[in-house]
Amino acid sequence: MAGGNAARTLRAEGFHGPVTIVGDEPGVPFGRPPLSKTYLRGEESLTGWLVEPADWYAKSDVERIHTLVRRIDTEKRLVELDTSDTIDYSKLLIATGGRNRRPQIPGADLEGVYQLRTVADCDAIKRAARSGSQAVVVGMGFIGSEVAASLRQLGVAVTAVFPGKFPLASVLGPEMGEVMAGIHAGGGVNLLPNETVGRFEGSSRAERVVLKSGRSIDCDLAILAVGIEPNTEVVRGTEVVVDNGIVVDAACRTNVPDLFAAGDVANQLHPLFGRIRVEHYNNAEKQGAAVARSMLGSNAPYDYLYTFWSDQYEDKLEYVGHATQWDQFVVRGSLAERKLIGFYLDHEVLKAAVGLNRGGDPELEPDSEMARAGRLVAKQARPEPAALADETRDLALL
Repeated sequence: MAGGNAARTLRAEGFHGPVTIVGDEPGVPFGRPPLSKTYLRGEESLTGWLVEPADWYAKSDVERIHTLVRRIDTEKRLVELDTSDTIDYSKLLIATGGRNRRPQIPGADLEGVYQLRTVADCDAIKRAARSGSQAVVVGMGFIGSEVAASLRQLGVAVTAVFPGKFPLASVLGPEMGEVMAGIHAGGGVNLLPNETVGRFEGSSRAERVVLKSGRSIDCDLAILAVGIEPNTEVVRGTEVVVDNGIVVDAACRTNVPDLFAAGDVANQLHPLFGRIRVEHYNNAEKQGAAVARSMLGSNAPYDYLYTFWSDQYEDKLEYVGHATQWDQFVVRGSLAERKLIGFYLDHEVLKAAVGLNRGGDPELEPDSEMARAGRLVAKQARPEPAALADETRDLALL
């Protein structure tokens, strides 16, 4: 997403020089959200999620090379490919994203233990997810929660194993986590909180998951959804600063001249939220375009007010802003009815808002409640908690 959007923006902004995209994933740049939702359930192709159709790249004189990058020589301005070929550059964007964490769990290499990142990963899970089969989902962050919901909708029996008390609690907090637990329990997921996997067992493929508590769960397939880590190996041996991703300034520039980073791999100094690395689709899309303008000489900071969404069963989450810690969570609406907007405040400053089945899409509906909440976040507003909770108070006037 980040690399594809950068290439598209370079051409849209009038750059006529050579543009090359190097990547090891087959196919053209695309958005991954359907892989845990509609594409996994067989309801949608990926056609509508392409950055540009396949023929756009040749028509726009954008070369695509399908291989890995071995290393980067920043002094000679060369990219060394796995094929032993080299490409010289005047400006270089690192948009290598991340890879799934692979915990050292005995039996994790058995057939039938899957992770989800690529189209090939998703296709393998689709083939295994037969109605009536039994799946264990390990981890209940966004990918784990969305996959669990999709598998249930496909008629697969699902047991979810996760170390916290509630799904998504580390991102959304305990109040929203408890609501999400109720949604998944209502959808038929057998939730096993405060548990971790000890090993996978089976003769030739995974047949059971044994937890560290000693509990054993029979399964036909298991999905590890325990997060990603940024792909920074391409800058190993260079002077590029790496710290939880490739460190960039507000304009997505690294400490090395003419070298930039964007997407999941970029640890950016955000003007509003400070240093942050974001792993959501909307960010890769927007940051890919912003970094292209930086490569063309713009000094404008990338100050996107982060948004993301998640569909689980018939319930829809929207989120705007960014909060890793907060001392108040204020609800407008009803947790019990699963229709609300929740506000995250830290030292009285509104940092983020979450909407569940309410509030609208802050990206597409500029007059929605969530968009108004986003404008408050952008202003670093200090609204009164009672006013945020009061249904009669217009968020735009706070």
